[in-house]
Amino acid sequence: MNSSIPSSLQRITLGGGCFWCTEAVFEQVRGVHAVQSGYCNGPVENPSYEQVCSGQTGHAEVVRVDFDPSVVSLRELLEVFFVIHDPTSLNRQGADVGTQYRSGIYTHSPEQAAQARQVWDEAQAAHQGRVVTELLPEQNYWPAEAYHQHYYARNPDQGYCAFVVAGKVEKFRKTFARLLRPAD
Repeated sequence: MNSSIPSSLQRITLGGGCFWCTEAVFEQVRGVHAVQSGYCNGPVENPSYEQVCSGQTGHAEVVRVDFDPSVVSLRELLEVFFVIHDPTSLNRQGADVGTQYRSGIYTHSPEQAAQARQVWDEAQAAHQGRVVTELLPEQNYWPAEAYHQHYYARNPDQGYCAFVVAGKVEKFRKTFARLLRPAD
């Protein structure tokens, strides 16, 4: 996924813990044209996975989601986001611990930020004020290494995928059946 997208599409960047989980879900959403795992909002230039995992780069593991807003709205994507991860867990998702696993919505325009703030406020109310999801403009984004891209689709039987990612995908499929991409 390059840095520019067709004018008919929008882009949002989301951090919901391990990017394998987040990517696997959003690849199944109708209206999503591309999902790319990467790192953002840390000061280091072009960090490696190992550097990000050390917690020393300040980056979050994220996915960039390019979507057609005439098919799926930003609100719908954010509703999925808030269901498939724990937005009340600071710097961790399950056994994945560290600032790189923080919950974040990284926007690409002031209009997106305003829409995201509205959904964030609703999530905050639903979780009795415990949401720790940061809401910031995307900065210093770098794509993850090629072997991270489409990881679950290529490795469904790998241990972490079978025991962690599959559960998040199934939760999405049950909760948001109406947003499921049609079978090819």
